[in-house]
Amino acid sequence: MKTINIVKNRLIDKIMVTNNEQLLIAIDSIFNSTQTKDKLFLDSHQIEMLMMSENDIQQGNLISETDLRKEDDKWMI
Repeated sequence: MKTINIVKNRLIDKIMVTNNEQLLIAIDSIFNSTQTKDKLFLDSHQIEMLMMSENDIQQGNLISETDLRKEDDKWMI
């Protein structure tokens, strides 16, 4: 992961010092062409589950991670 940060910082440094408009336009074009515009499509069951989760949160039907682990341990025995 360190390598990607090094590359990013190098690119930022080079972009900041250049006055080459054509280069900047080309870089911008590359970034624009690689951005995904894919939408996530959920089926009706997934939407229903998300709505139920939102309702649980609004109603305060929550459990802490610690309590959840305790409940899991009971089932695992």
